[in-house]
Order: sequence, then C-alpha cells, then structure tokens
Amino acid sequence: MEILRALGCRDYFQAEDGTQAIQVMRSQEVDIVITDWMMQPMDGVTFIREVRNAPDSPNRFVPIIMVTGHTTKRQVGEARDAGVNEFLAKPITGRGVLDRIRRVIDADRSFVKSETYFGPDRRRRNDPLYEGPFRRSSDGSNHKVFEL
Repeated sequence: MEILRALGCRDYFQAEDGTQAIQVMRSQEVDIVITDWMMQPMDGVTFIREVRNAPDSPNRFVPIIMVTGHTTKRQVGEARDAGVNEFLAKPITGRGVLDRIRRVIDADRSFVKSETYFGPDRRRRNDPLYEGPFRRSSDGSNHKVFEL
C-alpha cells in the first residue's frame, strides 16, 4: 500500500483474502488487481481462477499481478495457468511494482478461451514467421482470442 501511495495512487481497496477481494470487486470498479499468493481461506491462485472462470465473476478481464515469495518454475507456471497477467517476486520494490503496472497497461495481451483455460495469452513471444490462424499446430476451431 505504501508503494502504491508513493506512486500516486489515490483510490485502492484492500482485502484479507480472495473471498473478500471478490466482494470488493462486486461493489467497486477495479482497474488492476495486485494479489498475494499466500492468503487464507482463499489463496491467490484460487482467487485468480474465480475471477477468470466463475460465471458470476465481477470482471474476468481485469489485469492481475501476483506477488509472492514462492518463485519456483512450478509456482510461476501455476499462476500463469490460473490466468495471472504478471508475476512479482518478493521482496517487492517500487520499481518492480511500477514495472508490472506498466506491463499490464502498455504490453496488454489478448485473452484466450479454450476448453481448459481463460485468461491472457500465456505466450509472450510472437513468431513473425508463423502464418496460421492460431499459435500452435494442434489448435482447432474451438479456440477464441479476445482483443480488448
């Protein structure tokens, strides 16, 4: 919260866990979510899955930044597969927060919907030589890309 204040943010909301955060999102317009992984009873990954996939989600497309001290490849992959936009390892710095906020604003990614995933496109690299309609050879016609 101190970093956000120092960056000039005036309106922000705080929640103790993912359940309370969903309630805040239902009552307030939220532009960016910064969530911690370690919350109880609903942790950050479960919260992200709820935001992205629940039929009554208050905003499926909201940019989400995950903050955590757990930065193993498995955990980063789990957050990515839940639908996080950006990942920020602890200890956090003002520069790190500002960088992630800039990324979700300036380098916004299309959202993808498939049978098993909804969220920002998990691939950051765009192959200029690929000419197909999708970005993998196994894609079928049941995948959709949403441009915001």
